[in-house]
This record gives sequence, C-alpha cells and structure tokens, in this order.
Amino acid sequence: MLQITDLGYQYPHSNKPALDGISLSARRGEVLGLLGPNGAGKTTLISHLAGLRAIQRGSILVDGVPLAEMRAEAPTRIAVAPQEYAFYPTLSVRENLQCFGAASRLGSKLRDERIAQSLAFAQLERFADTRAERLSGGLKRRLNLAIALLPSPALVLFDEPTVGVDPQSRAFILEAVKTLAREGTAVIYTTHYMEEIEAIADHALIMDHGKVLRDGTLTELLAEGATRLRLIVGNMEATAACSLLASLGTPRMEGEYIVVALNPGVSPAAAISAVENAGACIEQLDYGHYNLEHLFMALTQRSLRDD
Repeated sequence: MLQITDLGYQYPHSNKPALDGISLSARRGEVLGLLGPNGAGKTTLISHLAGLRAIQRGSILVDGVPLAEMRAEAPTRIAVAPQEYAFYPTLSVRENLQCFGAASRLGSKLRDERIAQSLAFAQLERFADTRAERLSGGLKRRLNLAIALLPSPALVLFDEPTVGVDPQSRAFILEAVKTLAREGTAVIYTTHYMEEIEAIADHALIMDHGKVLRDGTLTELLAEGATRLRLIVGNMEATAACSLLASLGTPRMEGEYIVVALNPGVSPAAAISAVENAGACIEQLDYGHYNLEHLFMALTQRSLRDD
C-alpha cells in the first residue's frame, strides 16, 4: 500500500541529514513497528507521511500514486494518532468528532454513521457528552484514536500512543491496533516500548541517524541475533575474557556482564569449557535468543540520546 524509496531530508542549517536514504513498505492488514532512539529520524519520517514536509529526495508512493498527488485527491486517506492530545478540550467527545468529521468533508449522514462507529470502536459511547478536558489520560488517547479513524483511512500512523496511560488503556489500544490491521488497514506504529512491537507487529524496522539498520519480520530479526550468552567470569580480567571468547562469537561488555553473540554451530558448552580450561570460573550465566531490546541496543549502542 505504501512504498518509500531512498527518502532523504536535511533541515536548514543542519550539517547532517535527518533522513538518509530511507526505504520501507507498509502493507494492508499488517502492522509495521518503527523503532529508533531519539534523533533517529522517526518524527521527520512521520511528518513526511502526514504531509508536513516536502520531499527533498526519493519518493513516497501510495498504491503507486505519488504522495502529494494522493493527498490532493484524498487528504484523509492517511491519518495520524499523535502522542499529543489532538482535540479541543472544551468540546465534548461527540462535538470533537462532529468538528473533525466536518473538517474531513464527510456528508452529514455519513458523518453521523462514522461518529457512531468511531465511538463504538474506541468504546467511548458513555463518554460522548463529556467534555474532553475531563477525560482520563487513557480516555483522551482513545479519543485521539476515534478522531483518527473518522474518515476510514487506509493507513494509520500511531506515534507513541501509549505514553503515560494505565495498563488497561494500554492493552486496549494495542488490541485496537491489531483489530485495525485484521480489518485491512495498513498501520505504522512508532514506540519506545519494545514489548509492544513484539506483541502487535508483523514487521519491524529499526532506524538510527536517518538510516534503516534492520527491516524484517520479528522472526527474521530475532533469528539474526544468533544465540546470546551472558556471563560473569571470575579469576580473569574482563578484557582477557573477551579476547578468549572472541573465537567463539562476538563479545561485548554490558555492565559487569560479558555478552557473547555465539557464532553459528557454537554451543554454550564450548564457551564454558574455554573459560574453565583457561583457569577461570563462571560466577553467573544465562543463555537464550535475543529479544528485540537486545537487538535494538546492539544496533544503536547504549549512549544516551537527548535530542
């Protein structure tokens, strides 16, 4: 449904691009999880899809039609459910939906139908006449969702929609996203919560410094991590232990632990034997495949990002 090819963008007065050759695709009926640390380029990418940034390089096609042309003909075909509250706080839930329904150019009959459907989907019927500013944080997120779905978009962009909500509201939003995909909508879901991507995404894309680092199904991405051995070695300096284990995989320090992505065919027993044969001992060990957070941290490094 969506095809982005070699998308590049650089802000004025910046010495590096915010997007540097981004390529990705999103399909109907699937959730694409978009991951990246602060400054990775996620917001710039979402801004392009929302029509807020002009394309400097590359292309964005929606069903084979250039994005600008598609937006001129059908501006509500792509919707955004943002992290911020995107409604009028002094209006009721129903009044907000009526306002945004009119802005989406829905006829009065269709608007009433879509308001009823959106209220039902977000389970906001009993709050329809409540002023938006009086809603809880979770209900406000659900109002964001209801507004985004009013014009029946073909692609919905979720930008960190569960920030600051209670566990029940978070579970509801995640299930709602999966339901949208099952009903045939294309979904791009941006979050810093890895477990959310593991729970709902069909594909995941990890980006940093404006580039795509990995793109694939969750199975493909996690299989790439090989097997992960995490251990504390006693009676040996950590640097010496890393050198010893380097022939068996790729070691790195993670706090007091040595984490080794074992080479294909290498068993944990081989690593244990190598340590013991060198006269050292293993004080603590765990073993298993990478989860998404392990892969993310390995790709993007552990340094703090403040922008």
